[in-house]
Amino acid sequence: MRAAGGTQRALSWKNNPMSMMAASIHGHGGNEVVRVGPRPLPMRHPGHVLVRMQAATINRVDLYMRDSGAGITHRLPQIMGLDGAGTVEAVDAGERLLQPGQSVVLHPGITCGRCEFCQRGEGVLCLHMSLLGEHRDGTFAQYVSVPASNVFPMPAGLSFAQAAALGVNHLTAWRMLFTKAQLKPWETVLVFGIGGGVSLAALQLAKRTGARVIVTSRDDAKLERARALGADHTINGQTQDVAKAVMAATGGRGVDVVFENVGARVWSSAMKSLVRGGRLVTCGATTGDQPPADLRRIFIRQLQILGSTLGDFDELRDLLDFVQRTALQPVIDSEYALGQVHAALNRLESGAQFGKVVLRID
Repeated sequence: MRAAGGTQRALSWKNNPMSMMAASIHGHGGNEVVRVGPRPLPMRHPGHVLVRMQAATINRVDLYMRDSGAGITHRLPQIMGLDGAGTVEAVDAGERLLQPGQSVVLHPGITCGRCEFCQRGEGVLCLHMSLLGEHRDGTFAQYVSVPASNVFPMPAGLSFAQAAALGVNHLTAWRMLFTKAQLKPWETVLVFGIGGGVSLAALQLAKRTGARVIVTSRDDAKLERARALGADHTINGQTQDVAKAVMAATGGRGVDVVFENVGARVWSSAMKSLVRGGRLVTCGATTGDQPPADLRRIFIRQLQILGSTLGDFDELRDLLDFVQRTALQPVIDSEYALGQVHAALNRLESGAQFGKVVLRID
């Protein structure tokens, strides 16, 4: 296969130029359904970019796809992996923004470009979006082919492992904080579940814009590490009443924004921690998706509940520029080789991680 501009690279695995190594799901229900082995090399279509992957990170959806996959349309076997970073292998001859050998970050959502939401510039709401690692082959592979619109130059000063974290965790946190919650530099935000990738991204982003950040965890060691990253106040959600601790830390006022991806277990505390007119933004429900609505509190205190997931191309572009300007570096918990994908999945499942669990692909 020949890259644009006459660049030729070897795309082979065990002397087969049409195969590559990848971690794929062959069923659902545990580690044994995830296998590392040869898979067909992806075909690059016009307008697409073939990317040689260097790193990808483990996300909650990878555990879900391994264990159930219910409700997500996909075919088996399917290559896992939502996010990633690597180098451009092949592009169209007329491509002006990307070139072979360039280090890049991927946006995981492939949109239709034609539905009403895409037409008004809200691709993240696309009716027909397909996500890498969910609806189509993903990034736990030596190569992936995606539309050129999904490929962005990688900020300088980052490792491939750090850059891989930006396309999902930091993008999700960016949209939640700045597009949805409209966090201001003089405001206070409460971040639940520090240690997880999205929550750590929220801490990093919020602090670099000047906001005051309160974080929670059930692990004192994680709270100590969060303080080292700039957290202004920490709360142990296992030994303290979170809402009372928030009120004590804010002089009885409450926080302007709650950043939440835990779900039912913390919902009541989250609602009680908000100042009048405050905003709660959520992107997950790992402990349950049916919390009490607490409608009286919502309308009497005029609270806003905002749902969010992932982010648009423009938001990723803004995020990457912000990372470049502020020298932000995503927190990496651990790195595993592609062949150690089971250990990497188990690390995330354990909940012991502080930062992103990374797969080294190439």
